Amino acid sequence: MSMRRVARLLVALAVAGAMVGPARFPVPLEAAVRPPKLAYQSVTLPNGLRVILSEDHSTPIVHLSVWYHVGSKNEKTGRTGFAHLFEHMMFKGSRNVEPEAHTSIVASVGGQSNAYTTEDTTVFWQTVPQQFLPLMMWLEADRMATLRVDEEAFKRERQVVKEERRMRVENQPYGRMNEIIYDHAFTTHPYKHPTIGSMADLEAASIADVREFHDTYYVPENATLTIVGDFDPALTLQLVTKYFGKVPKATRPVPRDIPREPAQTREKRAVVTEGWPLPAVVVAHHVTYDGHPDSYPLHIVSKILSDGQSSRITRELVYKQQLAVQAFGSANIEEDPSLFYAVGIVQPGHTPAEVEKALIVELERLKNEPVSAHELERAKNQFARDYIIGRESNQEKAQHLSHAAVIHNDVTTADGEFDLFMGVTAADVQRVARTYFRAENRLVLTIQTKGTGQ
Repeated sequence: MSMRRVARLLVALAVAGAMVGPARFPVPLEAAVRPPKLAYQSVTLPNGLRVILSEDHSTPIVHLSVWYHVGSKNEKTGRTGFAHLFEHMMFKGSRNVEPEAHTSIVASVGGQSNAYTTEDTTVFWQTVPQQFLPLMMWLEADRMATLRVDEEAFKRERQVVKEERRMRVENQPYGRMNEIIYDHAFTTHPYKHPTIGSMADLEAASIADVREFHDTYYVPENATLTIVGDFDPALTLQLVTKYFGKVPKATRPVPRDIPREPAQTREKRAVVTEGWPLPAVVVAHHVTYDGHPDSYPLHIVSKILSDGQSSRITRELVYKQQLAVQAFGSANIEEDPSLFYAVGIVQPGHTPAEVEKALIVELERLKNEPVSAHELERAKNQFARDYIIGRESNQEKAQHLSHAAVIHNDVTTADGEFDLFMGVTAADVQRVARTYFRAENRLVLTIQTKGTGQ
């Protein structure tokens, strides 16, 4: 899965021994105030590039990002890790820019730049003083049109990615957890394999494989350019057309033949062994896709179960019953149907079976008992907090706009989703729990430690 998820998991585990107890006296909650809507314009160039422009003159800076609608789910079996590999390759030079010079140029003008890969997208971004926006557009257009994909750079970056996998996944306690969960939960859909890819697939890849992947997906029709900040929209659109309009149109349509995961019809159970400090138990359920009406109450369910020290899973398993040193849940709502899972790291002196039972009890409770008005309002306010804080910077505004355009294919959802979340009812929460938290839709995964059988 994405490195962001791995990082989130490791942070959660790191703080397990430093938590304080939940609040004893709940206070009255008020409904969240709706944040201002984003102002933007959206156009599509003749070569298929989608462009989103949003003015923000509060500071003399500008953020530019390019979202390529390609992630690990677009990779074929036996050829995983290519999207993440190209996150690296895109910095290895183009016809007019030397290897690693892109980052250096951005830094030399006082800017920041980076990239990341998910299951569904690969994103490249930079934030700079506003007078350097034309330079940033030229840099991004140049590597979109003339990226170097040569044998030497490919082999070098392949080794870099393999070392990254060792450091972030294989040599970290619990680093493989997401990988193990998705490998057991999925049989067909490419969410089964991790974003970073496997060592075997990376080693087996050839330069011909890599070039074909690049020529297929890193094209204007598969890209969204988003610019947010201090700029003149008319002039900026002229510059976008000047630089990006020259990038050739693809010679073939971008494939979208992603295999669908068959519906699960009976409970799955698996036991695996890892060299971790403590055993873990995972209870996972298949859930719907990002933008489906059920996705909004599922996000609220995630808040109720695991956001904060007074959330249900943490309160029950860690503090009250003391079965787990850490317990949490996550609604991974992706472009295609994905997973909702709850995890408990087993407290010494207790068993995985006890943790499994307690996790299932909490999921069943959502099905059988409507959440209270106070608990629902708390969850909505937590979402509103994340939503508002997550739109403070130009970069974060661009993320909202780009996600809406690329994942939903509807930029208006960047603002419209707030009202959908705020409109979730207790009945909605109970309905989605009953829809997805069914025994036949469940994976129970026990990850035992080596040498203990537990």
